[in-house]
Amino acid sequence: MRCLAIDTALNGCSACVLDTGATEPLAMELLAIERGHAEALLPLIERVMAKVEGGFASLDRVAVTVGPGSFTGLRVGISAARAIGLAANIPCVGVTTLAAYAAPLIMQQDASVSVAAIDARHGQVYVQAVAPRSMTLITPRIAPVREAVRMLGQASIRVVGTGAEIFADDARAFGLNVISSDPAPCPDIVYVARLGLVADPASAPPRPYYLRAPDAKPQAHARIARAEQEA
Repeated sequence: MRCLAIDTALNGCSACVLDTGATEPLAMELLAIERGHAEALLPLIERVMAKVEGGFASLDRVAVTVGPGSFTGLRVGISAARAIGLAANIPCVGVTTLAAYAAPLIMQQDASVSVAAIDARHGQVYVQAVAPRSMTLITPRIAPVREAVRMLGQASIRVVGTGAEIFADDARAFGLNVISSDPAPCPDIVYVARLGLVADPASAPPRPYYLRAPDAKPQAHARIARAEQEA
């Protein structure tokens, strides 16, 4: 099976094509950008696909990061992935940024806890933590950094993501052993593809994955009452 993976969720714009069982992608490109995903993505995908024999017709599915991440960035990537899936008549699946960040740490199969942490501002992180043998310690959530750290007990941890440094600092202050801390601006696109290859389209839809309630709320008190229709 061949998968096109797309990521525009955070501070990067990337795509790659990976075959099942392969360790290296057939083609890949990454741009480190904080804005301008809408303008950069489609030309980037075209360049990647130009290096793949058979082009879009050779694809079996599309995978895209669905969040947590930038409101605009998520929609750019998801819209492109859905359009390609529809045009090529192939499944499109969603991969969370937390899972994509954690995957390479989990693959190390050591005794440490793998933590994916994305900076959610104001002392909070989007976080997920997985212990050895794929035992979940923290399910995906948004939480204050200190609260998330204390949920880990006394584990040794490896942490990755845009919130890795603030998470590691608090973990050390709490007495945890931080083996490594990688403030990667975006997940490794190859792992987005790997997760996409094994995802079930029925349970991994390509739609935004939110862990924070929307900031904007309807003003119920300012609502204008509807006039009742006459019988």
